[in-house]
Amino acid sequence: MSILVENISKTFSNYQALSQVNLEIKNGSLVGLLGPSGSGKSTLLRILAGLEIPDSGRIWLEGQDATNFPLQQREIGFVFQNYALFPHLTVAKNISFGLDIRNIEINLKKQRVQELLQLVQLEKFADRYPHQLSGGQRQRIALARALAVEPKVLLLDEPFAALDAKIRKQLRGWLRNLHQEISITTVFVTHDHQEAMELAHEIVLLDNGRIIQVGSPNEIIDYSPDNSSNLFRNTSNSFSFSFQG
Repeated sequence: MSILVENISKTFSNYQALSQVNLEIKNGSLVGLLGPSGSGKSTLLRILAGLEIPDSGRIWLEGQDATNFPLQQREIGFVFQNYALFPHLTVAKNISFGLDIRNIEINLKKQRVQELLQLVQLEKFADRYPHQLSGGQRQRIALARALAVEPKVLLLDEPFAALDAKIRKQLRGWLRNLHQEISITTVFVTHDHQEAMELAHEIVLLDNGRIIQVGSPNEIIDYSPDNSSNLFRNTSNSFSFSFQG
């Protein structure tokens, strides 16, 4: 599914979270929303999901105006930063939750859950509970649950923020390989430039509620908000990222 963000603005009380944001996300792409805390990246992700409604502007999904569509009508899977797994349900039941709501036939549901357990490489953990899993395993289960209903877009809010550096690196590679396998339009939020560089096909750099640049990792080279006249220095072999103030 392609996504078009058209002149989106959002204000919370006296805080301007987003200001006239325009962005095109191509079908099947893997896009990182990168920026400091308060830059508007999570607000934009929540607007894409239908969890927030913009003050102005439109969200187009595959050419259809979906600005006022709720989450369940957008064919979107959303993975929260804290995973939001149900602690009283087994791994298999967590994955099948969305399928239960849709009253999917029981044999098809079992088959889909088994396929997803294999996809996230956790077949042996179907009968365990979230508290019995590591952080990385819980993250993979959250992804499997989001994918269970076969969404056309996958949205991830700081997906690896709660994990240690070694597990984050492993999961970045795993998610990149997963995306190559299922080729679903994916947008993730991060404040970690290394994570964006390693994972995204395209990076959307935000600051103060505005998009500063959109480009491949090699094109997002050097950024300092205090140097607005010369934000970027393009070189193919180096990257420095500095938020000042």
